[in-house]
Amino acid sequence: MPDENDNNRPPDNDDPGVGPGSDVGVVTKTAPKTKRPSLYKVLLLNDDYTPQEFVVWLLQAIFKKDPEDAVRIMLHVHQSGVGVCGVYTYEIAETKVAQVMELARRNQHPLQCTMERE
Repeated sequence: MPDENDNNRPPDNDDPGVGPGSDVGVVTKTAPKTKRPSLYKVLLLNDDYTPQEFVVWLLQAIFKKDPEDAVRIMLHVHQSGVGVCGVYTYEIAETKVAQVMELARRNQHPLQCTMERE
């Protein structure tokens, strides 16, 4: 039968996590911090040789612009020397630049396309 003084005894030092000097910690789970990916502008550069119709077609085919937006962007590029076709994550922007350059080369146009961080 247990002694009635058992409740007043100090805890057994062999029991981990119990007693004086034992360190008790709280486990917290922190959510990983994610940041938005950097965005890049895809730019078309004007030249005196690439037909405007080709640029409009390219904007519709690669950048999925409707005919009005494609004409507006083409005219801006023609008048300003450079224009933004769209803003994308790095990999998508890189792919679109490569597609423009490949189509321009295949159609024997000197059209240039670049990307820059927004």
